[in-house]
Amino acid sequence: MNPFLPTTLILSLALIYSAGVLRQILWKKRIWNLWRLASFWFGTALIIFAVTPLHQNDHHTFYHHMQQHLLIGMVAPTFLVMAAPISLLLRNLPRRGAKACVQFLHSRIIRLWCHPITALVLNFGGMLVLYLTPLYRSSLHQPWSHHFIHLHFLLAGYLFAWSMAGPDPAPSRPGFRDRLSILLLAMAIHGISSKLMYIHLFPYATPHSQADIQAAAQLMYYGGDLAELLIAILLFAAWRKHIGQRAEASSYPASLAPGDP
Repeated sequence: MNPFLPTTLILSLALIYSAGVLRQILWKKRIWNLWRLASFWFGTALIIFAVTPLHQNDHHTFYHHMQQHLLIGMVAPTFLVMAAPISLLLRNLPRRGAKACVQFLHSRIIRLWCHPITALVLNFGGMLVLYLTPLYRSSLHQPWSHHFIHLHFLLAGYLFAWSMAGPDPAPSRPGFRDRLSILLLAMAIHGISSKLMYIHLFPYATPHSQADIQAAAQLMYYGGDLAELLIAILLFAAWRKHIGQRAEASSYPASLAPGDP
């Protein structure tokens, strides 16, 4: 498989996103937050950095693999979600296409897949399957398997960030307290998994040294906390915005004087 294929695909998505933004601004004369455009390109840059081995000597270490896992599966998806690509897509589609897209997003199967619990299972379940089965060992020698794992974690990470705190409306997003509980559960699972990795040195039967695996486990522990802290910030920011909108809506009628229009 062409090693430049993942870079080409993610760059193509970034260019399509940028074209959609330009169409909104120049053709339809609509406002689009340029910070969202910057967020999408930053997420794209993180993915390209992760899949491009800058140091060939470190390319096959488990520490480098963990860097890829954190950037592709946790950090980059959050920045892609912050760019609100679904809202941009709906704005650029014709009315019939946008309506069909909304109906698809509210279908039963999509509502199931977009629930935070489902995204959590896909993310951490995939991690357990990768590290506790021969899958990781086979990915060291099969490039297509390696790319498939990256794609899985990217999509699972995107679903989790979107369902938790994305600016795009999610079809089955639970309340704030439920999402906060799920985020705390994710942080606990991530912390426990990294500690078990440090102690028991899994994945087993790999060419990686004990020091390499333990360094990767430490990166997983601290890097995972930072990535989940970013989602927590977005979650609380969305909750604060929602509370402010409710307060403004409830106070508006009472603020009108009898003679006001």
